[in-house]
Amino acid sequence: MTKVRLAAYSLIGIRTAEKIASILREKGMECLCYAPEKYCEGDVLPIKGGASRWAEEGFKEADALIFCCASGIAVRAIAPHVKSKTTDPAVIVTDETGKFVIPLLSGHIGGANELASLIADSLGSIPVVTTATDIHGLFAVDVFATKNHLKIKSMKLAKDVSAELLNGKEIGFKSDLPITGELPKGLVKGEAELGILVSKENRSPFEKTLRLVPQSYAVGLGCRKDKEGTELEEFFLRKLSENGVTPDEVRCIASIDLKKDEAGLIALSKKYKIPFVCFSAEDLLNVEGEFSSSEFVKKTAGVDCVCERAAKAAMAKEIIVKKQAENGMTFALGKFEEVIHFE
Repeated sequence: MTKVRLAAYSLIGIRTAEKIASILREKGMECLCYAPEKYCEGDVLPIKGGASRWAEEGFKEADALIFCCASGIAVRAIAPHVKSKTTDPAVIVTDETGKFVIPLLSGHIGGANELASLIADSLGSIPVVTTATDIHGLFAVDVFATKNHLKIKSMKLAKDVSAELLNGKEIGFKSDLPITGELPKGLVKGEAELGILVSKENRSPFEKTLRLVPQSYAVGLGCRKDKEGTELEEFFLRKLSENGVTPDEVRCIASIDLKKDEAGLIALSKKYKIPFVCFSAEDLLNVEGEFSSSEFVKKTAGVDCVCERAAKAAMAKEIIVKKQAENGMTFALGKFEEVIHFE
């Protein structure tokens, strides 16, 4: 579930934040609104320690931050915490009335541009999008990669692709996966000096090849409470290797919400930059399919099998490696449908 945190510094701004939160909740997002303590009423939470401290916490836990205030407040708040376009959350600014919606940070990979357009359409606002490929209506490789769950292996080459498209050059495109839709303007299936390859294989069909690795797998993980992190990591990597999968190909690590604060799982997620998603026992029980069953797990977790059900709950099409248990740890591997979509 996408986590959104909203901040406002006036009563008018709070009303705007609450409107936006209502819109995004209808889209299935988790939204929390914050304001200075003197303005807090109802579900609005207090901003503690100032805007920069609030932003620091948001960078750690949220997928998107929305400031309903002057852009200067937002810029100063996030400045100390900005690190990389591959890891920073989406940051959006609206004026306190919601007339303008500005994606400020992580417009493509973080999804700020798309989120800003959604908000603007719902509020009747004006989206202010400044990224070059969007202005010129060109293919954006980072947006394409995000939507198709592809890992970009070289941000430098991704920038080169955008630069060449802006200069009117053609970019080659090859994919090991089936494609739906038409190639956008600027991409060609023939030869090119610089090209994009969608593949798990490390090869270079172009003189300069930007490889996009399909993140085709969901790993279901379960473990004993306070399981040592190094042992859990070794187990995770070994099981992937045994099945010919690299961490780059893993779209998510999935488990039960009883494990949402499990240090070893959280550390694994952060180290390999793989989202860690958790589901309630009820959600897992509602997953359809045939799964391994354990009475002990059912008594302790409320569900007969965590790892297989969690991988399937993460929307994997099928479980290709059933539950494997070892020294208080369980592993299962699910695979997603592999299709590349051009809109």
